[in-house]
Formats: sequence, structure tokens, C-alpha cells
Amino acid sequence: MSLTTDEDLIEQNVSAVCRAVLDDATETVLAMGFSADGVEELLDVLGDHDDPPAVRLLVTEPVLKTVTSDFTVAGTAADLVTADVLSLRTTEGRLDGPLLCTDEAIVSVVAADGRAAGLVTRDEEFVATARSQYTERWEAADAFRLRTPPLDRVRETLDDEFGPDLRADFERMRTALGEERGTSDVDEVVISLLAAAKNEQLLYDISTWGENTGLASRATFSRKKATLEEHGLIDTEKVPIDVGRPRLRLLLGDERLHEADTDELVGVAQSMLSTASS
Repeated sequence: MSLTTDEDLIEQNVSAVCRAVLDDATETVLAMGFSADGVEELLDVLGDHDDPPAVRLLVTEPVLKTVTSDFTVAGTAADLVTADVLSLRTTEGRLDGPLLCTDEAIVSVVAADGRAAGLVTRDEEFVATARSQYTERWEAADAFRLRTPPLDRVRETLDDEFGPDLRADFERMRTALGEERGTSDVDEVVISLLAAAKNEQLLYDISTWGENTGLASRATFSRKKATLEEHGLIDTEKVPIDVGRPRLRLLLGDERLHEADTDELVGVAQSMLSTASS
């Protein structure tokens, strides 16, 4: 269902309401007052859209911090920001919403009983006044800086630096990491190190890639490597070089990691780290 009539939108979920609004939009859309879950659904719709309109998202800072604590969600948002599709701002004040404001309609998004509704107002004078007020709030809000690199850049640079096998391993672990949200011991740096170890790459190379890409500093990679090595998840071997200290090649450690499918490595690593810290 699209937003081509004055009828309210009754959909299966918030994503479907957002999709209907964005499909109909021809100008920049203002989105505000969404919860963390609502922001994620909006990002999913934008990421899947063939030709999305520009979206200005205004929410509270705790909402965006919650959303961007997940690597995949933050990376998707960074892709959209890089493509000039998404702009992020935060405010400490109370926000109306959740709502979507197009150039022709104001849509209040309401979820109840497992479904969602978009309550549509198309009165031209009201929409113009509301859009003006919401634009003023947007312009007075604080820009939100993402610290996560765009997923497209992560994929492309992994492929360029290490080849498709390591990139594919990283991608499968990244997907598994998203499914195990709330895991505190396994993060994007850990899965980078595990992917490098599975493909027997050098610590220097993967940590340099991570720093150049904006994933994490080389010092962070070194600390994470030490933790994984301490708990038996990875081993290292010295690789001589012409000048300077030998480099360290990363190898998978425990036999459980060797036997696990790539999709299972995140769960096995988390189990090992949790057991070791308990």
C-alpha cells in the first residue's frame, strides 16, 4: 500500500509503514521521535530501497547510541550517510512522534497488537506549518557523528587487501554477531582477528587495515589479540622479515574453532571467552 490517498496506512509492521511513506516521497523526509527499534526498521527500509529519498532523522542521543552500538546497524547507517541519503541529529528535548513528515503529508506511526498504523494528515496548511516547525527543530539540533566505518568500505577494503575468502568469512561472522546481540566479549575487532587467523594472515596486516578503515586502532587490535591468545582462541607464529622484528602470523587455536563452520565461530568464541572469565 502506498501513500497516494488520504487513507490511513494499516500495515503488518513499522517497516511497512516507513516503506509506504518513502515510496511516495519526492522531497526530503523528516523522521523524528522514533525508538531504537523504530530507527532500525527505518534504516532497514532505506538500505533496501532502490531509490530512497533523503531522510533527516532526529531522535534523542540515547536512542542513537543504542542503535549504533550494533556494528552492522551502525555500518549500514554509515553507508547511508556516505551516500547522502541519511542525516543524523539528536536533541535533549522532548520530541513528537514517531512521525514522518513529507512535503505533502504528516504520518504518525502507531504500533499496537503486533501491527502498525500510519495516521495520515494531508491538510496543506497544517502540513506546511508542521514541516516548517520540524525543520527548525532539526536545524537547531546537534549533529551525530558515527564512529563506525561504512559496511561497503569494510567489504571493499577486505577484498582488496586480503581477498574474497577472508571477506566472506568476516561477512558470515558479522551476520552471526548481529544475531547474538548483547554479546559483550565478541565484537567487530574479534571477528576480524578470527577471520584473519582462519586465513593465516599477519597481525600487522589486519591491524593496519583496521586502523586505516576506521574500525579500531592498531593498539586495540593488539589488546584483543592478546586476550584471544590468552584464552586459547588463536595462536601465533613468528614470520621473519628482512628488516626489523619478526611479524606474527595469526592461526586458529582451540580445536573447537577448527571444527566449527564459519557461521558458528562467533558462538564458539563467545562460549570460550565466557567460560574463561567465569
